[in-house]
Amino acid sequence: MTPTTATTSPTDAPLLVVNVSLTGSERDYDARVTFLDRRFRIVRQGTDGDVGAARDLVRHWAGRADAIAVTGVREARAAGLYDGDLDAVEKVMAAAGDEVPVTDGHALHDVLQEWAIRHLRTTQPGYFDNARTVVLGGTNHDRTVRVLRESTRNLEFADPLLRLDLPATLHSVPLLGIAGDAAAWPLHHLPGVVRGRLRAPGQAWSHALARKAARDCDVVVATYDELAGFGLEDLAGKTLITSAISDERLEELAGRGVDLVLDATPQPFVDHGVTVTSAVLAAMMHASVAASHALTDDDLLDLIVAAGLEPRVLQPNGPRRKSRFAFVIHPLSQQFFQRVEPLRTISKVAPSPVMDVVEKAVAYAPPFVYSHVTGITSPTGAEAEGWLISVGGTPKELMAHSPEFTYARLLQAAEIARKLGAQVMGLGAFTKVVGDAGVTVAKQAPLPVTTGNSYSASGALWAAHEAVERLGLLEVDEKGRIHGRVMVVGATGAIGSVCARLLALASDELWLVSPETAKLLALKHEIELEHPRATVHVAATPGDHLGDMDVIVTATSGAGKRVLDIMAVKPGCVITDVARPLDLSAEDVARRPDVLVVESGEIELPGDVHMKDIGLPPGVVYACLAETVVLALEGRYETFTVGRNIEWEKVKEIYRLGLKHGMRLATISGVNGVFTDEHLARTRELALEARAAAAAAG
Repeated sequence: MTPTTATTSPTDAPLLVVNVSLTGSERDYDARVTFLDRRFRIVRQGTDGDVGAARDLVRHWAGRADAIAVTGVREARAAGLYDGDLDAVEKVMAAAGDEVPVTDGHALHDVLQEWAIRHLRTTQPGYFDNARTVVLGGTNHDRTVRVLRESTRNLEFADPLLRLDLPATLHSVPLLGIAGDAAAWPLHHLPGVVRGRLRAPGQAWSHALARKAARDCDVVVATYDELAGFGLEDLAGKTLITSAISDERLEELAGRGVDLVLDATPQPFVDHGVTVTSAVLAAMMHASVAASHALTDDDLLDLIVAAGLEPRVLQPNGPRRKSRFAFVIHPLSQQFFQRVEPLRTISKVAPSPVMDVVEKAVAYAPPFVYSHVTGITSPTGAEAEGWLISVGGTPKELMAHSPEFTYARLLQAAEIARKLGAQVMGLGAFTKVVGDAGVTVAKQAPLPVTTGNSYSASGALWAAHEAVERLGLLEVDEKGRIHGRVMVVGATGAIGSVCARLLALASDELWLVSPETAKLLALKHEIELEHPRATVHVAATPGDHLGDMDVIVTATSGAGKRVLDIMAVKPGCVITDVARPLDLSAEDVARRPDVLVVESGEIELPGDVHMKDIGLPPGVVYACLAETVVLALEGRYETFTVGRNIEWEKVKEIYRLGLKHGMRLATISGVNGVFTDEHLARTRELALEARAAAAAAG
């Protein structure tokens, strides 16, 4: 049955609830509060681990209190105040007889634990995804662990039985459970001190493993006393899932750099300077209702809602959120072997034929962590850390094997990323080109995967726009619109159509080129509907119009076929090659030093970034890596870009999110690397000379 609240008048004496705790007496209180529209006197008395004193207190208050809460046996043991068995709490509770309701708050504690986790997951989606979690204590955190398992497999336990998952294993099979209980029967009847000594070696081993895991973990599950007893000092940047945290303890946790404290126990009496446990709240619920039976789940729900209780999400050092990412890289040539040992040493002494053999062998090597990336901080306050995970194949080797060869290595990398706690993983360079461009890997990986192609397309166009401005040969108005003619070659392809839509916003006149004439006409119509101001032309081939173009974007899947005649291009034209493999070879580019051929735009990450060399200036990364970082900073742990069909809405979205999180275009690169100011100045000079010569000849 559902209990009913007892009716009283304001002149009635307050209900008396006593908390007998086996922890220290320094936290005792005697306060008068209002709860569930009733007046209460709540009294706490600690016994500093003395079970006998706790039984005496329960007997003392049994005839006087309206309800009694018995707490602290685990906390007392964690704090070194008590070395006996946890069953002592039942003996203490039994001392009250049938005179008064007595509770350890277990039922309410379970509800509040689960609610707290689900509450934070609702308000901050993905917060616990793949989080490296260390659980101190024991079965008192069962409900928390059960809910966290829905989000992460990265769980470590200080309790050796929980580390081996023995309780769940034994009781998942009834016969094993019976055998296990029978085998443990003699142990249960030994004195607590003796049992403690028998368990000590296992506890020491498990604690050592948990301590090692705790150094790099993201989340710690522990009561405050368990935390202190375990001796875990390094809490900087971590989330603590706990209960009954006082203002003084919160201040101490803030000083230790804790990012977030999730207190599962609501604290309705903080204004009175009183911090209560879930057992005290449960005892107050018992005292406030006309019922002698144990409170059911329905009763607890009714009373929680009636009391307006909520979990506490505390950020003692201000709003912070650190996300974690991984990104897969691979050597682009044999020269990249010089960045890791022992390949660096081998490459210095080995002749070319030997290095060719090494290149083939390295393709079979297991993935490894090349660099830990730290210091990424968004202007929003969000932070991210990540890991660059290298697979061994060069482009030559990746293309020489079947897609399944590369898939297997990417899935190995994904498993490494999962164990590191990454919440999203990006694919770099040729790993996102092989096979179905990330679709298979995304389906099978244990975490979301993105190729980064949305930001790559955005970054290339961003770089092209920047190149136009820096060359200074075209007028660019205050809105960033280019006053000139722009062409997209391969306009009906996945990336080409995205580029066409974006360039329709940023240019006066747009030419769309593709042999797929029907698709071309449909795209022209769509762009004109979306952007009525755009002047759009179509052509099956670029040849007749190349000489009039100021900006050209090539986005074909020509794979080595000749896409355009670079000798017919206008001097000073900016060509952006977003095709992979590239549409224009290094030989083509070398023939026209008066034309700027842009391959990509690199992105500068926000913050004081620390990362090993990837061939770019410090803090600068390729746009595909930047997409992974942006998703992490935004808390978007999702498969954002995979496959060969890129959605232009996502290109716009990732560009917007990048600006939000402080991403800046850092460099403009061509086939021979980053363009310097000197290179741009030389290109401009040659273009002006060629134009002058053409004008004189005409």
